[in-house]
Amino acid sequence: MFLETQTNLTADIKIDQFFDSQSKYTYQEYIQKVVNYVTNFLNNENFYSGESPNNLRLKTDLLRANPNATLSIDEALKEIKELYLDHTVAFHHPNYVAHLNCPVLLPAVVGDLVASSVNTAIETWDQSTSATLIEQEMIRWICSEMGLPTVSDGVFTSGGTQSNFMGLLMARDHYAFKHYGLNLKENGWSDIVSKFRFFCSEKAHFSIKKNAALMGMGYNSVIPVATDDKMKMQPNALVQAIEKEKQLGNIPIAVIATAGTTDFGSFDPLDAIAQITDEYDIWFHVDGAYGGSYILTETHQHLLNGIERADSITIDFHKTMFQPVCSSAFLVRDTKHFKYVSYYADYLNPLEHRDSACPNLIEKSIQTTRRFDALKLWFTLKMTGAKTIGSFLEKVHYLALDLYYSIKDDTDFEVAHKPELSTLVFRYVASEVDFDTINLFIKNTLFKSGQASIASTKLDDKIYLKFTLLNPKSTIDNLLNIVQLIKETGRNYKTHN
Repeated sequence: MFLETQTNLTADIKIDQFFDSQSKYTYQEYIQKVVNYVTNFLNNENFYSGESPNNLRLKTDLLRANPNATLSIDEALKEIKELYLDHTVAFHHPNYVAHLNCPVLLPAVVGDLVASSVNTAIETWDQSTSATLIEQEMIRWICSEMGLPTVSDGVFTSGGTQSNFMGLLMARDHYAFKHYGLNLKENGWSDIVSKFRFFCSEKAHFSIKKNAALMGMGYNSVIPVATDDKMKMQPNALVQAIEKEKQLGNIPIAVIATAGTTDFGSFDPLDAIAQITDEYDIWFHVDGAYGGSYILTETHQHLLNGIERADSITIDFHKTMFQPVCSSAFLVRDTKHFKYVSYYADYLNPLEHRDSACPNLIEKSIQTTRRFDALKLWFTLKMTGAKTIGSFLEKVHYLALDLYYSIKDDTDFEVAHKPELSTLVFRYVASEVDFDTINLFIKNTLFKSGQASIASTKLDDKIYLKFTLLNPKSTIDNLLNIVQLIKETGRNYKTHN
C-alpha cells in the first residue's frame, strides 16, 4: 500500500506533462522555450561543429536516460543543446551541399508542429476523420499535376524506398495475377516468380535492387540498362535487354524509369519507355523521388512528358518541396491496384464495414500506424503556393548551371556532366597524388572541420565529388567559396600527409 501511494505521488507530480486541456499553459511554456533554443541553433556559424564522434560519445551522462533523476524543461533543453543542437548538421547552411536534404519552409514546420501535437493516426477514419480528407486532397492534387486519370490514387509514405517497394510489389503481383491467375498475397511464392525480371537504368536508385531482395526475388531479378553520355536510359538498350532475358527463358514484368537520378539529376526518356512498356504489356513505374516535383516548373515539364502514362509513381516532397521528413507519396494510375497491399482486420477496418464516405487509408498502405504527414504539405500549398515552389526549384537548377559554367574550364577540376537538375559531379585533379585518394581527403577534411559538407560518388570506378543544390537562398558566391576551400584543401594535402 505504501509503495502504491508513493507511485501515485510521483505520477501526480508529472501529470501536467500530458497534452490535454489542463496542460495548455504548460504546453505554451514548453513550446516557447523550445522555439528559443531552435532559433539559437540557426545562429550556429558552421554547418557542423566539427566535433569528433569519440568526443560526442564521451558525453555519456547526456546520452543516457535516467528515469530516477528526471529533469525540468530548462535542464533538458540545456542538455540537448550541448549534445545535439550544438553539433547536428544544419541543412539550411549555405555550406551544406552534400545530399538530398532540403531546407524547410516555415508553413511546413507549422504543419508538422500541429500534426505532432494533436498526434492524429491517419490509418482509419475513426482515428483521423477530416485528416483523411486532407491527405486525399493532397493526393488528388499531385495526381492531377502528373496528368494521371481520375481513377488514380495514392498514399503518403515514409520515403522513396518505401514507395519504390510498393511499385515493385504491385508490378509483380499484378503480372502474376493477370497472366498466371496467381494470387501471391493469398498463397505466397510460386516458382514462376523466380523468372520475373525488372529493368532499370544502371544509374537508378539502390532501393530498386534492395527492394527486389526484400521481396525474395534477389538482386539478379533487376536488370541494369545502359545509359548514354547524359546518364539517361537508352531505349534501344532497354529493348535489347528485354529481348535477351526472354531468350534466357525469363519473364519481363516491369520497367522502372528514373526522373532525376540521385547522382546526376538525369531524366530517363519517359515517353519512349512508356511506348516500350505498352508494347510488351508490362508495368511502368517512375521513380520521381528527386525530379518528380519539377512538374511544377516551366523549365523541366518537358522532361516529365510520359509520366502521365505511368502505372505508378514515387515522389518525395521532403526532397524538393522543402518539407520536413517524412513527406512522400506513392501514386498509382488505377486505385484498384491497391488490392495488392490491402488487408481487412476485424478490430480495425473490417470488410463488412467498408464505407466510401468514411475511407480507411490503411487499405492503401503497407504501414499501419502513420503520422499525418500530409498536413505540412497542405500548409505549404495554402501559404506558399505551387507556383512559388516551382520558382524555387528553377532557381536551384540555374544555380547548378552557374556553378558548372564557373568551373568547367578550370584546370583544377574535371567536370563529369552538365547539370540537368541541381547536382554537379566533378573532381579535383590539380595534384600528382592519386585522384581518388585526394578527393576523399578533401571531402572528409572539410566535413570534419565543419567548413563544408560535400558528397562523393563513383563514376567509372573513380571517386568524384558532388554538389547537391536544394537551397534557393544559396548564391553562386556561396558555392565558389566552397570551391575555393576544395582547392586549398587539395593543395595542403601533402602538408597534412
